[in-house]
Amino acid sequence: MNTNPLSRRHFLRSAGVTLGLPFLECFAPRGRAAASVKPIRRMVCICTPLGLHTPHLYPQQKGRDYALTPYLEPLAEFKNDFSVISGLSHPDVGSSHDSIYSFLTAAPHPEIRAGFRNSISLDQFAAEKIGGQTRVPSLSLSAEGFGLSWTRSGALVPPDLWPASVFARLFLEGRPDEVEAQTRRLRNGKSILDTVSEQAKRMAPAMGARDREKVDEYFTSVRELEQRMVTAQEWALKPKPHVDAKPMQNNMNSADLLGKTKLLFELTHLALQTDSTRLVNMLLLGTSSVPLVPGVTIGHHDLSHHGQDPAKIEQLKKVELGKMKLVQELLAKLKQTKEEGDTLLDRTMVFFSSNLGSAASHSTKDLPVILAGGGFKHGQHLAFDPKNCPPLSNLYVTMLQRMGIEADKFGSSTGTLTGLEAA
Repeated sequence: MNTNPLSRRHFLRSAGVTLGLPFLECFAPRGRAAASVKPIRRMVCICTPLGLHTPHLYPQQKGRDYALTPYLEPLAEFKNDFSVISGLSHPDVGSSHDSIYSFLTAAPHPEIRAGFRNSISLDQFAAEKIGGQTRVPSLSLSAEGFGLSWTRSGALVPPDLWPASVFARLFLEGRPDEVEAQTRRLRNGKSILDTVSEQAKRMAPAMGARDREKVDEYFTSVRELEQRMVTAQEWALKPKPHVDAKPMQNNMNSADLLGKTKLLFELTHLALQTDSTRLVNMLLLGTSSVPLVPGVTIGHHDLSHHGQDPAKIEQLKKVELGKMKLVQELLAKLKQTKEEGDTLLDRTMVFFSSNLGSAASHSTKDLPVILAGGGFKHGQHLAFDPKNCPPLSNLYVTMLQRMGIEADKFGSSTGTLTGLEAA
């Protein structure tokens, strides 16, 4: 009947700082209390707004015995940890970039702006049920100027555009002057870990070898993220050079698509690892600029609207392979993080998709879907007929139920998604 007096939400605290800790064995309930605790479930929804070139994504074979495609090869080591799903779409969402508004809501006809009213998004529906269980009910991250989260009344939830501000919200607290002082210390290279180091040392004797190893890994991740945020912030403040020349056709001073994605993924891992939130969605960058990817000289938007031009498709492949490698890094971090005998990936659904099935034609049919983790029987290609497919919202209902939320309807759903079973 014994329970552990240390909470899994244990924090290290100092002036202007609160650093959440990952799950440690020394925090775990004991005896019957441990047997009665249900595993924590989490959900991450990622939208890449200019789609993916699906011939490089979808396997030709259905089921479990399929050959890896170019975009799935970076995920080879996780083949049994994800499912690739083809053929899904939102009914009554027309071909348009405006389909982004309905990506997590399934609200009909966003392309007809006059009179369009959105509905609640998947993450906010879940947050209404479980948001109070964590310090932050949900995180809406974006590399764009808008986000994916919508309230029940159809109002946009303002997204977090700057990882540094999210980091501060998760890990800095106190009086405004204390928070500002810690922010200055970060800019000057002084880690948040320096501030809480004495408390961390006092905790060490109570931890076993595996707990100490996990804390060391976590502190390394925190420090690396701090350094990347400071570097990004420094570059943002530096003025651009002025030249007496006409702009080049391919402006290489474009947004760092992969760099921004990497930062958002690392921030997501830390937020989940500390149980600061269990619901994250993010909108990746879709830009007209030339991505900072070797061998790419054409703007990302232009590449995605390739018109079947082989040269453009080859450059697009370089950009999208870069994204898939970052997805692999995220899955690796989640799988390496242990929690009560499971991995964080076992307990976290990672939904990676787009509002466009083909940016080249603005098609919203046959949306590319990868679902990883979450404790499903993965390792398969679920292929549905795009001309007679279940709605994407059926997958959303399955995900909600896996979160432990009683839901038999969401958006345009007609049930759960056939073929996707819990492990």
